[in-house]
Amino acid sequence: MTGRIGYLGPKGTFTKMAVDALFNGEDKQSFKTIPECMDAIVNSQIDIGVVPLENAIEGSVNMTVDYLIQDHSLKIVGEVVVPIRQHLMVHPSNEAKWSELTTIHSHPHAVAQCHHFLQKDLQDVRIEYTTSTGAGAEFVSQYPDENIGAIGNELAAKEYGLSIVREDIHDFTNNHTRFVVLHRNSQELQWENLAVDGHKTSLIITLPTDQAGTLHQVLSAFAWRKLNLSKIESRPMKTGLGNYYFLIDIQQKLDDVLIPGAIAEIETLGCNVELLGSYPYFLVDGISVSSSNS
Repeated sequence: MTGRIGYLGPKGTFTKMAVDALFNGEDKQSFKTIPECMDAIVNSQIDIGVVPLENAIEGSVNMTVDYLIQDHSLKIVGEVVVPIRQHLMVHPSNEAKWSELTTIHSHPHAVAQCHHFLQKDLQDVRIEYTTSTGAGAEFVSQYPDENIGAIGNELAAKEYGLSIVREDIHDFTNNHTRFVVLHRNSQELQWENLAVDGHKTSLIITLPTDQAGTLHQVLSAFAWRKLNLSKIESRPMKTGLGNYYFLIDIQQKLDDVLIPGAIAEIETLGCNVELLGSYPYFLVDGISVSSSNS
């Protein structure tokens, strides 16, 4: 599979690990923020984008969700679930005095995932938030004379020549993040040498205004067809209090009967239904940093 692949960068992010798990040898380009990456797909600067969608501990990445809801030009064509291991890393020159760190640079989600460790071992440290864990590691690598550290993964430590002084500082061991593969249309991609773990279909549903019981009726349309929902989430429409979109994931590939039938039934209730994508997902148990490529 070839194409220009964009991702939330720089190198050393968990998103880059997700990209390396799915793609090998393609032209890969990093972006500083999630919107920059998604805009690059819309503008045909890249063919495919990979961005985080949901973390098992911190919940949905609202920036990604809201962009997908507001801009219907992007479709989900794949998903990979990556285990999250957070480490404390410093420049090698500061390895011996890591317990005296003045500042830690990392993404807000990573910092939140390591709350207990920070409260116990580094209570007085100052937190500087970055756009990604990779960006935090990159910053630390550029200032060897400052006693600062970063929270990130093993790939970040390797990419930027940092020393991991405390491994697995995250609060929960079952932490995973969902990363979605985005394309300008819903064409099915060819996944070479990858075993598909399952399929999902994602819908965005807008309810009619002030109609009691509509959400119950929407869920009933899936229930009596025995369509298993793996997620239902509400997001504000940004048009006023009480107005919401509903993002629903169905644990099944889009078929010719059941899901189209459910959509038709929901639309008769006065709801608007938008297909966000029907796609395979992949579960990654572990990623070797040696597989990283640019």
